[in-house]
Amino acid sequence: MPKIKTRKSVSKRIKVTGSGKILRMKSFSGCKHIRSNKTHKQVRGYRKPCVADDTDAKRISKLVPYDV
Repeated sequence: MPKIKTRKSVSKRIKVTGSGKILRMKSFSGCKHIRSNKTHKQVRGYRKPCVADDTDAKRISKLVPYDV
């Protein structure tokens, strides 16, 4: 049975926690547009990773089969 190829673009964008949850970065594009209206706390929040939703995690695990 052949091995499944890992999508390298996805594997560079995600990390897996010790408990098996998938971490992804928040979309920074929301920070660049009309930045003067956003607080510094909001802008800092875009830099932090967040846990991917369960529905997305299932989809991501198919793209990166051996990292998850």
